Amino acid sequence: MGEALMVGMAEVKVSSQPEDVFIALGLGSCIGICAYDAQAKVAGMAHIVLPQGDTGSHPPGKFANTAIPELLRLMIEAGAAESHIRIALTGGAQLFAVNSAIPRMDIGPRNIEAVTQQLSKYTCNVVAADIGGSAGRTVHLFGDGRIRVKTIGQGERELATLGSNTPFVPSSGADRLHAATEKAA
Repeated sequence: MGEALMVGMAEVKVSSQPEDVFIALGLGSCIGICAYDAQAKVAGMAHIVLPQGDTGSHPPGKFANTAIPELLRLMIEAGAAESHIRIALTGGAQLFAVNSAIPRMDIGPRNIEAVTQQLSKYTCNVVAADIGGSAGRTVHLFGDGRIRVKTIGQGERELATLGSNTPFVPSSGADRLHAATEKAA
């Protein structure tokens, strides 16, 4: 039996054990990045809290601009190849109504934008997304690349299998990812 790897806020974890399960609980405005290289059988997850910052006194997993390079670095150290890594994104919700005059409070949308901008610098592929909206999520990444997402008020579903070459059929989350990518470009 594999290990349950809880990926808390600002954490980045990687494993090459196919029985392991990564779990990020209560993703609201945070982004859960699930990554998998099917050839190397290396999986990883980052639980990003904020769009940008430096690691001075913070763990590298806290910010999109530091967590993504750290996740990819750890996966490559474990035997993955950047161009073989497939990624799914979850989270980035806007859980509270905010005054549009204070855009700094739009953390979920800002996280989505920062993550998509950062990922565009790499050769790995984002193949699935369940992002945005106004509901929190919990995500499970299994060591074989399967991803299950439980969304508050919407139940649980399989989002993707990152180890499969089956093309991803876009959902509303992927549409939001496409819109965020367009906006970031």
